[in-house]
Amino acid sequence: MAGVAVTLYEGKPAVGWKFLVAGKGGLNLTHGEPFERFVARYSGPGQPTGVWCDLIAGFDSAALRSWAAELDVETFQATSGRVYPRSLKAAPLLRRWIERLRGLGVRFEVKHRWVSLTPGPPWELGFANGVSATADAVIFALGGASWRRTGSDGGWTQEFEKLGIAQHPLVPANCGWEHEWAPEVLAVAEGKPLKNLHVRAGETTAIGELLVTRYGLEGGAIYQLGRVLRAMPEPAIAIDFKPTFTTAQLVARLQPARGNFFEEARVRWRLSEAAHAILSHQPWTDVESLARAAKHCVIPLLRPRPIEEAISSAGGVCWSETDATLMLRKRPGIFVAGEMLDWEAPTGGYLLQGCFATGTRAAKSSVDWLKKSRG
Repeated sequence: MAGVAVTLYEGKPAVGWKFLVAGKGGLNLTHGEPFERFVARYSGPGQPTGVWCDLIAGFDSAALRSWAAELDVETFQATSGRVYPRSLKAAPLLRRWIERLRGLGVRFEVKHRWVSLTPGPPWELGFANGVSATADAVIFALGGASWRRTGSDGGWTQEFEKLGIAQHPLVPANCGWEHEWAPEVLAVAEGKPLKNLHVRAGETTAIGELLVTRYGLEGGAIYQLGRVLRAMPEPAIAIDFKPTFTTAQLVARLQPARGNFFEEARVRWRLSEAAHAILSHQPWTDVESLARAAKHCVIPLLRPRPIEEAISSAGGVCWSETDATLMLRKRPGIFVAGEMLDWEAPTGGYLLQGCFATGTRAAKSSVDWLKKSRG
């Protein structure tokens, strides 16, 4: 639309594979919460002050919804604040997006996996199929290292290292964590959710749900705590199963407790079967210590799940390597967007919004740079 000839090179046989996977359970495009809270969801080492205020302001959730509407895709905001297409599906939006780009003259070259960059401008791009191409400006949006089957395997990090671009290692974010459950706990709790929790790691508390798995825990609450857990020498979480009650109130609900007070607690505290099973392996001896365990149930964690299973990844190109336009300082005319940059955010629409916002900034910046470089 800015009058620039654009070619999109894609390593896979078709574009948008990760976009389609993201929409498998309902495409969560963005979130409708207030701007100040929204931008606070983004984190990463060395981020310039206010960078996400600037980036999201350049393409916010309202702009994303308007863009979808231009493609005749109606969106709605759920009670959770999450924003979805009315159909909940990713395919119609992707199809109309591609049709629009083709109509604007964008050329698509699939099965072109990028492998090398010869300094320019013009820059020479080399691809695994032996093809080479030149460009006056290049936007790299090669993803992180989660969901490898969609093409984002982090292979670009080696090439960027050769270019002298500083990076932090790609690590799993928004992923499950491993814990060795007792067989008795798994027999009751595996595959069952733990709802309405406050989950604490260090000084950070997340509100949400967890899911007990054979290898440990999944769920939004632990996803939010990933950055904190990765920094802990001995990662662990503390679960508050009854956040609306104090310890004293829980004790009072068991007075007078007749017979087996642990079984009484399951009924009187309305504990789920999974929560009750987990508490059965906590170190309590009486009503008061059981109440404390219900309010502060410590679960030591072994490690995050492999990055291939993660919803997203953290790490990537250091912010010090880019300027405010997302251009590489050492390689003028080269721009970076999406999960290649070192940032992370929780699930809930923030990941896609971050990719759209950084992509928009890189695109506008590349057009401005081309205009200046051409005089």
